[in-house]
Amino acid sequence: MKTLDIAQSRAPGWTRASWRESFDRWWDRCLTSQRFYRWSVSNPLTRWFTRRRSRQVFDLMAGFVYSQILLACVRLNIFTRVQDQPQRLEALAEQTQVNPAALQRLLNSAVALQLLTLRGDRCYGLGPLGAPVAAFEGIRAMIEHHATLYQDLSDPVALLRDTLPTARMEGYWPYVSPDDPTRLQQAPDDSFSRYSALMSASQPFVVDEILAAYSFHDHQRVLDVGGGQGTFVTRLARHAPHLQLAMFDLPPVAQLARENIERQGLSDRIRANGGSFLVDALPLDADLVTLIRIAHDHPDHDVLTLLQAIHRALPPGGTLLLAEPMAQDDPQAAQGDAYFHFYLLAMGSGRLRTRHELSSLMERAGFCLIEAIPTQIPLHTQILIGRKSRCLP
Repeated sequence: MKTLDIAQSRAPGWTRASWRESFDRWWDRCLTSQRFYRWSVSNPLTRWFTRRRSRQVFDLMAGFVYSQILLACVRLNIFTRVQDQPQRLEALAEQTQVNPAALQRLLNSAVALQLLTLRGDRCYGLGPLGAPVAAFEGIRAMIEHHATLYQDLSDPVALLRDTLPTARMEGYWPYVSPDDPTRLQQAPDDSFSRYSALMSASQPFVVDEILAAYSFHDHQRVLDVGGGQGTFVTRLARHAPHLQLAMFDLPPVAQLARENIERQGLSDRIRANGGSFLVDALPLDADLVTLIRIAHDHPDHDVLTLLQAIHRALPPGGTLLLAEPMAQDDPQAAQGDAYFHFYLLAMGSGRLRTRHELSSLMERAGFCLIEAIPTQIPLHTQILIGRKSRCLP
């Protein structure tokens, strides 16, 4: 009888996929069965698995609370206050002007999240996850910025249906409405300095990844498109003294970059150009164009337009370096993708793309010999290199 069953199961039309689908349905029924849950908790061989899954579900449910604990610690400067030496509860309560009983709840919660450590009775120091927050201004800036994102995420269904009465994240970025040509002209001046300052503060992690992964030795002139306040080009100028550099961004941002470049004494090596990369021609004298954390902010047709403009601006044999977070091909390794998917949804423009999708856009724009360059922490950024053929007519 068993032989017959096996033969029938492997009759024409049977595939491994159908076997896997049957197994997945059976496993789904197990995981949603209260009887199976009670059995798995009582069984010493499966108890660890059930406890781990319960903890994961709890963390998903409590994630917003965790983020608000982190935000409160940043706004009260808890991490910087205990950075040099541990502080007692009473001292922190006086410094922050928060009731000691309430502050103790925050501090103990931060200890539970490994943001702080308890250094004796009612005395708190930096924890392993709080140390990088204290050390890097860019992390603190992004945590504070997320308060705007959380306002839009307070009603995620309305965000998905595009029925939010006020889209705060979309208003934060003045360039994300390409269908409204008056958006940039009507944007207040401080909106450009606000978002470019945030990008500048959060850029060092990405810059470090690029400088560690890619050699600029073979290049002479570099153009950074969407360069913000010039954080990347000023770092690159010191990293590779032989380079002449330029950057290109919206006119109000380019002016901020000029001021930053002048303050650092690099005006003789870096030129800041103002314009829109979707409309205006790019400067033509660079043999390397860098595009850092730009493509994922824009829809496919705008990215293709930009890549085509870069291809036109490069000489034969010129190189494009594209660096940004990219979606994972393996869904099991894509937990970080959830953040970027919803951030860009709230932003109102762009999407997270896989390496393959970006490579396809680069190919459509005319680039060839596209390759991925490994980075130390892919969550921060991944790198694609594309080249303009030397054999063009």
